[in-house]
Amino acid sequence: MMGAPHVVMVFLDGVGIGSPDPATNPFFVAHGKTLRRLCKNSMIHREDPYRYSRTASVVPLEATLGIEGLPQSGTGQTALYTGVNAAQLIGKHFGPFPPSGLRPLLHGENIFRKLLAAGRRPYFANAYPRQYFEYLEKHRLLLGATTQAWLSTGQPLNDAAVLMRGEGISADLTNERWEALGYPDIPSISAFEAGARLDRISLEYDFVLYEYYLTDTAGHHRSMTEAIRAIEMVDEFTDGILTGMDSTRTMLVMTSDHGNMEDLSTRGHTRNPVPAILAGAGQRKIADALSSLMDVTPVLMRLMT
Repeated sequence: MMGAPHVVMVFLDGVGIGSPDPATNPFFVAHGKTLRRLCKNSMIHREDPYRYSRTASVVPLEATLGIEGLPQSGTGQTALYTGVNAAQLIGKHFGPFPPSGLRPLLHGENIFRKLLAAGRRPYFANAYPRQYFEYLEKHRLLLGATTQAWLSTGQPLNDAAVLMRGEGISADLTNERWEALGYPDIPSISAFEAGARLDRISLEYDFVLYEYYLTDTAGHHRSMTEAIRAIEMVDEFTDGILTGMDSTRTMLVMTSDHGNMEDLSTRGHTRNPVPAILAGAGQRKIADALSSLMDVTPVLMRLMT
């Protein structure tokens, strides 16, 4: 296990690889210098989805899982975090939450649990306000796959105190929504600062996962304004991660579960592939081994163990 790189995984909900049409694809409108740099200064699209350089690789991941219909979060994220074709297991795409038939798989075979069993140290970086914990008490089964996977380890979710100590990241990146939730003492930070914080956190663990949902929200709203803001926030956040990241010992992995925001002509999800953006230690070897959502967990497990 000596010498195995740290992995920082950023999960972007609802981001596919779409057409190069700026009328419907906000990635061809937003100012995203860091994402464009990772894409060799030419944004990827369906007809041109691969990018390779000395420092980064971008490859498409098949998100349909071989099942008809529109991919959904419950099955897509379960496949992403376990390496098992969740949609095939239940015979359909399902979401937004994993159905009861997939919970034993998700709870028992997720990447957090697998890393712990291998003696590695995983961490879920998102931090939540008390309102979320109140919701959790009433609706424990109506939780996203990421949260269910982490709670299956017996580890707690991060709360406001963790966020105040700088050991967690807000779901909105900048903490700007926390004052309205009753937390006037939690200061706002820039998306760049949030990225730098995530990089610092990663030094204490072997695998750190952060989940960002506002990309999917923008897609469902069909809002170009929201989508551009989400992309530019993610871009700044990514810059914050990479600026201080030791690329000889850490690898950044950014990916998604299904398409949505890349095509604002529809409120629904798409059957587009999703991007896997990799930078840092071992990135090209990992990129070459990825072709679908189901590859991510097995490939990362081999890397880290």
